[in-house]
Amino acid sequence: MARIWSMELAAHAGEPVQLAGWLHRFRRLSQVSFLILRDGQGLAQVVVDKPEQVAELSELASETVLRVSGTAALVAAAPGGVEVRSPTIEVISMPVEPSPFDLFRPAIKAQLPTILDRAAVALRHPRMRALHRLAAASAAGYREALQARGFVEIFTPKLVASATEGGANVFPVDYFGRSAFLAQSPQSYKQIMVGVYERVFEIAPVFRAEPHDTPRHLNEYVSLDFEMGFIQDHTTIMVMLYRCAARHAPGSAGAGG
Repeated sequence: MARIWSMELAAHAGEPVQLAGWLHRFRRLSQVSFLILRDGQGLAQVVVDKPEQVAELSELASETVLRVSGTAALVAAAPGGVEVRSPTIEVISMPVEPSPFDLFRPAIKAQLPTILDRAAVALRHPRMRALHRLAAASAAGYREALQARGFVEIFTPKLVASATEGGANVFPVDYFGRSAFLAQSPQSYKQIMVGVYERVFEIAPVFRAEPHDTPRHLNEYVSLDFEMGFIQDHTTIMVMLYRCAARHAPGSAGAGG
């Protein structure tokens, strides 16, 4: 049986299914217990009613990696309207130490230094995962909108011989005994590539040796850049931005000719 994602359960209602993921939470009740399994797409509720399974699962630490086989059933009260019943549960691996956070709670109750020190676990929290999905969706929308208008994605060097723009400090790097710098902008490369493709863009990190308390820049962030040729004035760029935004606005399919 092939493994499916938790978000695909509803499409397999009434069928045998197999899931794999992490033990997000185990809720032991008087008559029935619920195992909440987390995978890379979301959460799945697994109904556990056999006493021997309940006893075994009660001893497992959160974040234990499990494989669950059972039958998907539509249940309105279940998360996502579907749950797994009559499960067979296999322990794939166990954590070497207890989780520093309760990932099933609405927010991580810890100070930022603790969260950063335990980032490998903290990033699994649903709210933290959502931030990365938002960033991925933003980049995907930006890429799709520009490619639909004839822009070519480029990948420019991040180790450069000199500063690209004035007014921003750069991070020096020892490049095999020579001086180099982390790129603070792809501007020069974009201008070169406009002479090749006319319209280019890049989604990539840039680095600026500036304090974090600046109102304009972090010292490392992901920049969404584009450059285009054959423009009349700044309004040409404004129209392009508007049309790209309109293409992805709700209810505006096909907007912006």
